[in-house]
Amino acid sequence: QVQVAESGGGLEKPGGSLRLSCAASGNRFSISVMGWYRQAPGKQRELVATITTDGSTNYADSVKGRFTISRDNAKNTVYLQMNSLKPEDTAVYYCNASYGMVTYWGQGTQVTVSS
Repeated sequence: QVQVAESGGGLEKPGGSLRLSCAASGNRFSISVMGWYRQAPGKQRELVATITTDGSTNYADSVKGRFTISRDNAKNTVYLQMNSLKPEDTAVYYCNASYGMVTYWGQGTQVTVSS
């Protein structure tokens, strides 16, 4: 049974920083892609950033230059460093881990940016 668990959300003021972590466990095969997505109230889930096993990254335009995704392959863990936070970054952030064609999702962690 694959488990994907996020941590690190919370309340932060505009301009502040938060770091999210996500660990995947329960599968002996290698994870191909790990990613972060977010869903704000009343909106569809959207891509934030993804990272492959060799470190190739992809970011949504809205977070480029502010967010950084990184990965520890040995720990099957992905991180999202979020700087210069804006109120529009408020959302539930979800992590996923893809093993080939199969993708597993975490339960999400709330990030609220407000003064």
